[in-house]
Amino acid sequence: MSKTLVQPIGQKRLTNVAVVRLKKHGIRFEIACYKNKVLSWRSGVEKDLDEVLQSQTVYSNVSKGVLAKSKDLVKAFGTDDQAKICLEILEKGELQVAGKERESQLLSQFRDVATIVMQKTVNPETQRPYTISMIERLMHEIHFAVDPNSSSKKQALEVIRELQKHYPIKRSPMRLRLTVPEQNILDLLEKLNGWNVNVVSRDEAGSQISIICEMDPSLFRDCDAVVRNMHGRSEILAVNVHVDSDTHVDHYDDHEDEPSSLRRGYTDPIHQLSDQMQNQTISKTGSSSRELKQNKCSTCNAFVGDSKEYREHFKSEWHKHNLRRKTRQLPPLTAEECLADLELGDSKADLKDYSF
Repeated sequence: MSKTLVQPIGQKRLTNVAVVRLKKHGIRFEIACYKNKVLSWRSGVEKDLDEVLQSQTVYSNVSKGVLAKSKDLVKAFGTDDQAKICLEILEKGELQVAGKERESQLLSQFRDVATIVMQKTVNPETQRPYTISMIERLMHEIHFAVDPNSSSKKQALEVIRELQKHYPIKRSPMRLRLTVPEQNILDLLEKLNGWNVNVVSRDEAGSQISIICEMDPSLFRDCDAVVRNMHGRSEILAVNVHVDSDTHVDHYDDHEDEPSSLRRGYTDPIHQLSDQMQNQTISKTGSSSRELKQNKCSTCNAFVGDSKEYREHFKSEWHKHNLRRKTRQLPPLTAEECLADLELGDSKADLKDYSF
């Protein structure tokens, strides 16, 4: 009597299926979707339902191919229309992901929350932001757990409130420009003093007076309502103000990932820095003759010329290079040292193209 030889099957099943599960009235229902399409549908990016669902069929178990019974569908959803039920499961159901994929998503969101906390907080003693590694360590110490169904910003605000109970940390102030009629300026200043707001400058332009101040973000709504009642207006100049308010890397690194062909008037960073060193008159800390007329860049620890040169300095490779060094807790370089450092970095990059 011959026996049938059963060969093992090397086919991988369900490798391109994302299962969305919904439990209702004690009965489990599942639908089969394409990977990376469920989140696109829920965010409104994907509009075509056929691009999301592999089939408009409701299962009780997708992996085994067991279809849901009609009486269970009527009991749970009040109808046996498969299309309507698929839409409800797609909107309210839970997306099933693999363990490593879920761990990667949670880790990425954890770092997003830590980054937002770092940008929105400062040390009350030094008025400087904490490092990202220190924020992550504090988040671990308070046993923070990421909620994948909540936004990173909302969770970051909750983390800040929890950290303030145990550690010296506070929200970084926001900078505003408040413009009110001249007859209401005294009432506004009295209100700001009651809130312990730091008034940076005051400017008079005709019958309108503008005040630039720094206040706690929790007071913004009340302040905006007061200004509106005084027939004035409020303008946000900076959401987060640190001691070095010109060192927000996001303002300067947005275009670094673009291809060089997309940049207009792109020049080599080293030549650009050399030209800038020749065109700009830069004096170090301690210069006495022009110190009062110059603007100081605290990132580069140097005095730059007038307002136009000050703005151009922020776009220079020297300033960007010192910004990257500051994020690594390194001291700033002078223009000459920065030029040499960039040349050394280019030399090392050229050596990587050769193998010895």
